[in-house]
Amino acid sequence: MTGSERRQLAALLARTDVAALLSALNRDGEEARIVGGAVRNVLLGEPVADIDIATTCLPDETMRRARAAGFKAIPTGVEHGTVTVVIDGAPFEVTTLRRDVETDGRHAVVAFGRDFREDALRRDFTFNALGLDAAGVLHDYADGLADLAARRVRFIGAASERIAEDYLRILRFFRFHARYGAGELDRGALDACIAARAGLDGLSRERVWAELRKLLVAPRAAETLSAMAGAGLLMPVIGGVPRLSRFAAIADALGDEVYPAFRIAALAVAVSEDAVSLRERLRLSNAEFERVAGIAAALEAVLGQGGLPEIASLRRLVHRIGVDSVAGALVLRGTAETSADVHALIAQMARTPPFLPSGKDVLTLGVSPGPGVGQALEAAREAWIEAGCPAGRDEQMALLANAASSLREA
Repeated sequence: MTGSERRQLAALLARTDVAALLSALNRDGEEARIVGGAVRNVLLGEPVADIDIATTCLPDETMRRARAAGFKAIPTGVEHGTVTVVIDGAPFEVTTLRRDVETDGRHAVVAFGRDFREDALRRDFTFNALGLDAAGVLHDYADGLADLAARRVRFIGAASERIAEDYLRILRFFRFHARYGAGELDRGALDACIAARAGLDGLSRERVWAELRKLLVAPRAAETLSAMAGAGLLMPVIGGVPRLSRFAAIADALGDEVYPAFRIAALAVAVSEDAVSLRERLRLSNAEFERVAGIAAALEAVLGQGGLPEIASLRRLVHRIGVDSVAGALVLRGTAETSADVHALIAQMARTPPFLPSGKDVLTLGVSPGPGVGQALEAAREAWIEAGCPAGRDEQMALLANAASSLREA
C-alpha cells in the first residue's frame, strides 16, 4: 500500500461512529473488522456509501453490545447473521462470520463461525474480500490488492464454483467490471459466466433488475453491455435484441445525468409492447414503468417522421404524454440532424406554457355537462397549439370561448 492509501484507511477508522462501533464490538474475546466495499472504495479514492462490519459476535450479542453503547440495533437478517446498527442516523450492517453449509444457486444455508479468512473467501470477488481491523491492519486473503491495482474483477478461487453458489454473480461480475474494471474482462470468469448462463432463469426478477439497474449507470456500461451481448448473456436478461449503439450514444452524451429508466429504454425499447415486456421481465416499479412506457409511446409517434417533427406536433405529444417522455424520445430518435438541432427543439418544446382552461371554465360558457365539455377543451387546446401556445389566460379563454360557441352551434 502507498502512504496515501494508509492515511485514507486511517481516516475511515478515525470516524467517530466507526470507532465507537468497533470499540463496542472489540472486547471480551470478540473482534470486528470493516469488510468489503468500504475498504475497496477507500483504496480506490472513491466515496464510501455503506460500511459493512464482520464480527465474531453472534447476532444477539451484537444487538446487546450495540444497545448498551446507546445505538439502535435492528434485527434485519438475523437468520443470516446480520444486524443493522444505527449511529446518529447512519446505518451499519454488522454480520456474524459465516461459512456456507448448502447453496442452490439462489440461496445459501449458513453456519456461524469465528474464522475471518473462511468468511472472506466465501465472498464473490477478490477485492471484496479485503478486511480492515481496528488497529489499521489490512487483511488480504485472496490477492485482492493486486487485482484492485490492476482494476481487474476476478472471482475468488474457481469462478464456476462461486457462480454455482449464487447465479446472480454472473450479473455482478459484469456490473463490477463496468464500475471498477479496466481493460478486457477476465477470460476465465467470462467463460464460467457463459457456461452457467442457464442459472439466470431461476433468479428472481427483482434481484436481476437491481443488478442491471446499477450496471446501466456504471462508467463503462456501454462496452460492458456489448461484451455481455457478445457472450449471449444480455438478450436473456432484457428479453429482446439490445440497441447497443443507441445506448452508447446516450451514455457518452449525457453521462451520469441519465437515470436508469431512461437507460433501459435506450437499450431495450422501440414500441409500447417493449415497455410492457420489460415491466414483466424485470418487475419495474410503477414509476419506472411509467417513464419507460411514456418514452416508448413518444418514440412510436416520432420515429416514422422523415425529419425533425414540427413543434406543433411535439406540443400535442407533450400534452398527451409529458415533456420528459417526448424529450427522451427525441434524444433516442437518432436523427441525421445535429445534436444542436435536437436540443434546440427540446428547449423550445420545454418552454411551452401550460394550458390553463378547465372543465369548470367550459361550463361557465354555457356548455352542458357531459361529453361536450371534453370536446370543447380539446378543440380549444388544438387551436391554442396552432396559435403558437400563447401564455396569457385571457387569450386562452378567448380560444375556449370560440370552441364552446362552435360546439353550441353544432
